[in-house]
Amino acid sequence: MNKVFLLIGGNMGNRLQNLHQAIALLSATCGPVIQQSAVYETAAWGKTDQAAFLNQALLLTTSLTPQELITIILSVEEEMGRRRMEKNGPRVIDIDIIFYNDLVMHEPHLTIPHPQLQNRRFVLVPLNEIAPDLIHPVFHKTIARLLAECRDDLGVEQFTGS
Repeated sequence: MNKVFLLIGGNMGNRLQNLHQAIALLSATCGPVIQQSAVYETAAWGKTDQAAFLNQALLLTTSLTPQELITIILSVEEEMGRRRMEKNGPRVIDIDIIFYNDLVMHEPHLTIPHPQLQNRRFVLVPLNEIAPDLIHPVFHKTIARLLAECRDDLGVEQFTGS
């Protein structure tokens, strides 16, 4: 089985319920979610004039190839109401593959590991919670080290609301 780290997030509708629904759909279609971080709230990154996001890191196991996995992830996003209207715009759900085992791949519609993860605290904080010693296969640094070196100053706070 392949170990895959995902980041899920969204800022539209019932944000927490959307994360729970995404986890259920991913478990049913891709493979069991065996670990999940707490939920974190973060101001929007990139396009900042929108509602705050909730984000969560997941570890799942799957027999799917990366290409099969991204196809199913995109269909889960669409099923949940995701519409790609503007880059970095508001969304019901966003599901990103962060790591797939220690695979390094660059294809037109899929890059693994996620090419910006080292620059985004909203990815590193929840990932550090569940896999601080995971080593990035390109940078050869742990997640904890990447987080310590990250220059992104966007606040990432554990979500305690409902």
